[in-house]
Amino acid sequence: MPGTCTIVIPTYNEEKNIVNMAKYIRNLYPDFRIMFMDDNSTDSSKRLIEELNDPKTRLVTRRPEDRGLAASVLQGIVECGTDYFMTIDCDFQHPPEALGDMYKEMEKGCDLCVGTRVDRFALGFVRWAGSWAFNVYCDLYLLYHGKRIVEDLMSGLIAGRTDVFVPVIKDNWKGLEMKGWKVLLDLLKFGPSDMKISTAKYRFGKRAEGESHISGNVVLTTFNQCGRFGKFCGKLYVKIRGA
Repeated sequence: MPGTCTIVIPTYNEEKNIVNMAKYIRNLYPDFRIMFMDDNSTDSSKRLIEELNDPKTRLVTRRPEDRGLAASVLQGIVECGTDYFMTIDCDFQHPPEALGDMYKEMEKGCDLCVGTRVDRFALGFVRWAGSWAFNVYCDLYLLYHGKRIVEDLMSGLIAGRTDVFVPVIKDNWKGLEMKGWKVLLDLLKFGPSDMKISTAKYRFGKRAEGESHISGNVVLTTFNQCGRFGKFCGKLYVKIRGA
């Protein structure tokens, strides 16, 4: 029997994209569940999803004091209740078509599948350089601790087995970076060293509508995920940037 799957999508004020994303995914994958993990949006996101009247699509309004992209994704993984979870942004920069390839990898027995960008320069040179530098830094951290590394550690397009990662998340909840963006780093950091990992290639697109929520805090929170030296680097970053 095919494994069940939930697509976890963190959102905040995505009314310009949320309905299009829900419909697009539903047309591609009629059997998948869709869970929008919403950080108390002040727009019409909740009403728009309710009006779809889709029993397999729901929007979860999270507690205001627990806001954060990583927290939204991690809570969604824990609560999804299916064999597999997938994470994708709501702005169409991650192509929903890639989820089909990732699902196939999960059905082959993988524990984790990482969406890997084939055109990272689409981010722009500055973001590409920052992504590359962090990938190298975090790879060294993971290797030092005997953990697995992946080609695109900064990816937000991932799929995994809930029976593998729900216990990992619950057991390490207090040690997870909740305000950051790089959920994959914590899954590798706390996950089993012998898990089976595969990749699915995709092309990074442009944001469909609305504004990006990325800020300089991404750098700080990623540093904080890499132990004492990482937190030291984070403090230097704050001092240099005057944040």
